[in-house]
Amino acid sequence: MSTDTGILSFGAYIPRKRLQRAAIHATNKWFAGGLGGLAKGEKAIANWDEDTITMAVEAARDALEGVDRATVGTVTLASTTHPFADRSNAGVVKEALTLADATAVGDHNGSMRAGTSALIQALAAAKGGAAPTLAIASELRLSKPASEAEMVQGDAAAALLVGQGEVVARFLGSHSTSIDFVDHFRATGEDFDYTWESRWIRDEGYTALTVAAVKEGLAKLGVAPGDVARFIMPITLKGVADGIAKKAGIKPEAVADTLGATVGDSGVAHPLLLLVAALETAAEGDRIVVTGFGQGVDVLVFEATGKALSPRRGVAGSLARRAADENYARWLFHRGNLALDRGMRAEIDEKQPGTTLYRNRKAVLGLVGGRCTKTGTVQFPKSDISVNPNDHAAHTQEDYPLAEKRARIVTYTADSLTYSPAPPSYYGLIDFEGGGRMMAEITDCDASEVEVGRELTMMFRIKAFDERRDFIKYFWKAVPVR
Repeated sequence: MSTDTGILSFGAYIPRKRLQRAAIHATNKWFAGGLGGLAKGEKAIANWDEDTITMAVEAARDALEGVDRATVGTVTLASTTHPFADRSNAGVVKEALTLADATAVGDHNGSMRAGTSALIQALAAAKGGAAPTLAIASELRLSKPASEAEMVQGDAAAALLVGQGEVVARFLGSHSTSIDFVDHFRATGEDFDYTWESRWIRDEGYTALTVAAVKEGLAKLGVAPGDVARFIMPITLKGVADGIAKKAGIKPEAVADTLGATVGDSGVAHPLLLLVAALETAAEGDRIVVTGFGQGVDVLVFEATGKALSPRRGVAGSLARRAADENYARWLFHRGNLALDRGMRAEIDEKQPGTTLYRNRKAVLGLVGGRCTKTGTVQFPKSDISVNPNDHAAHTQEDYPLAEKRARIVTYTADSLTYSPAPPSYYGLIDFEGGGRMMAEITDCDASEVEVGRELTMMFRIKAFDERRDFIKYFWKAVPVR
C-alpha cells in the first residue's frame, strides 16, 4: 500500500442561489455608477439559514463520501467569519459529522490565507504520521451596499482530507512568506472590511509579493514553471492571475478559472475551492500550484495521481445546482443590511439552555436517532422505550445516524402566518429510507418542489437566532433532491 502524503479526498459546497450582479447594480447605479463594470455574471449567496459552520459541514460531508469517518483524527475550520468568537466552531462541525469525541478540533483565522496555512500545518502533521486531518475553509462575509466588495464577494466552502495512504494528489512541498502588507482589514467587533486602493493592492501586493513567492517556492521544490499544469491564484480581479503566471514563467493555459463570474471571491475558502475544482479534472502527473494571499503568500505544490474517488457533489455539482436570484432586497435583509418590520410573531424568545443542548447534542447536532436491537424499529428521537406499537421494548436502542439517509415527504404545510425570514415556511412529516419519521422544516425550495412523495436530503442549517444572547441554534432541515 502506498504511504504518500497528500490529499486523500476532497469536497465542496456552494450555496444554490446565485444573485445576479445586474440586479445589485440596477438598484445602486444612481449612487455608485462606476461599479457598472462589475455588474456582470453572478455570485453565490447563502440562504438565511446558512453560515460559515453550516457550509463547512456540507463541504465536509462531501469530502467524507465513501470514507470511514473513524479514520479522521482532526478537524480544522479556517475562516475570517466564524460565527463564534468563544466557542469552538470546528467543534460544532465535528458534532454534526458525528465524529468520535476523541477527534481534535481547531479554528484558524486572521487572514485570507488562513485556509492554505491550515492546510500546510495539516500536511506537516500527516508527514509526521498523524491521523488524517479534515481541513475545511468556509467564508460568508458581510459587505456594505453599493461597494465593490458587494459586487465581487461570494459564499462557499471547501474541504480536504489529508494524510498518508492512497492519495488523490501527492504533496510535493510548500513555501511561505509573511509580510504585513495591509490590503484590507477588519477590527474585532466590526462588520465590514476597510479596503485600500485597488491598483496599489494589485501591483504591490498581488503581483509583486506573489510572483516572488511562487518563483522562490518552485525553485526550492525543484519544479520548473513550465511543468505546472494548473496554477491557482484565488484573486478574481480581472487579469491578475494571468499576469502573475506570465511573470512567474507559467504557461497561460495553466491558469485556473477563478470562478469570479459564477461564484465570486469566497475569501479564505477560495484557494481550497479552486483546488477542489482542479482535482476534479486533473490527470495523472499534473503538477498543481496553489497560492494563498494575505499578509504574505503561501505556495503549495501537488502532483495528481490519477486515483478516482466515489461520485460527489464537488465544485462541478455545486455549480450545476444553481438557481438564479434577482431579489436584491431579500438578500440585503438576510444579511442584516435592510431593516424590515418582522411583526410580533418574530418576538419569540429563542433561548437555548446549554444543559439540554449538551445532553441531546447527538440528536440536535448530529441527527442521531435510535434503532431497537430487538425489533429493528427506527425512531427519532432516540428514547428508552421503543415506539413500535407491537413491542414497547425498553432500553434496547442503539444510536442510528439519519443525516445521510434520504427521506420522502408524507405531509406538508406552507405557512405564511408564522414568522420566517423567507416566507412561506415549509415543514411537514418525512419518512426516512430504512425507517424513522420526524417533523422537519423544508428549505432551499419553492412551491413547485414541495409535494407528497418528493425525495429529500438532509442538510445542517440554522434553526433560529437567539438575538438576546447572540447564540445560534442549529438543526437539520430537509432539502428537495435535484
